[in-house]
Amino acid sequence: MRPNHEIVSREEWLTARKALLAMEKEETKLRDKVRAERLTLPWVKVDKTYTFETPDGRKTLAELFGGRSQLIVYHFMYGPEWEAGCPGCSFMADHIDGMLPHLNNHDVTMIAVSRAPLEKLTAYKKRMGWTFPWVSSFGSDFNFDYHVSFTKEELASGKVMYNYRETPTADAHDELPGLSAFARDEDGTVYHTYSDYARGGEEALGTLMILDRAPKGRNETGTLSFVKRKDEYVEAPKTHSCCD
Repeated sequence: MRPNHEIVSREEWLTARKALLAMEKEETKLRDKVRAERLTLPWVKVDKTYTFETPDGRKTLAELFGGRSQLIVYHFMYGPEWEAGCPGCSFMADHIDGMLPHLNNHDVTMIAVSRAPLEKLTAYKKRMGWTFPWVSSFGSDFNFDYHVSFTKEELASGKVMYNYRETPTADAHDELPGLSAFARDEDGTVYHTYSDYARGGEEALGTLMILDRAPKGRNETGTLSFVKRKDEYVEAPKTHSCCD
């Protein structure tokens, strides 16, 4: 890799690095402020009954908490007619299994929800080697109500409501990604507390956070343009030297 950056002395590099550090500290303070504001958001009682197909039979939204008081739902793009899950959502899913023990210990259950039938989710989950809970909302309004799935009529209208604004259908699909949080009180009442969409949950993608510190960064031509399902990457040719 040939450097395309200015090559400077260590002292000059430190000057530039300290200037960037000041910006990074500002970003951290702003991020802390945003997180504090997020925790003050009002909640909405979930009055509608949603049921999901799980490996253990039909379950309600309240039952998906698994006895914990907090639930994080990753809205995984996998429509009923699709033959495989979204590559970008699969990229996100690759990060979930390692989080689960820590989340569960913190009174948080995390699951993925998709509209594809359970048998498709189970087969794809086996292919990818994942263990996190993944349930089907097939036949339910859940994905539509949380604005990550769209009907043919909505798509034909020219715009859909996504990420809290009207989005042209040219920039949308029948399924889009998102993440929603719910709380459950002692009497079993469920509340919707938060949802983010598009790049809103990017911080959960640890791979991107590491790439942001790599010499070439994300090196992408568009959002996640480099991402493939993990079993579809072609191994890069190995370099050889006289010492091999």
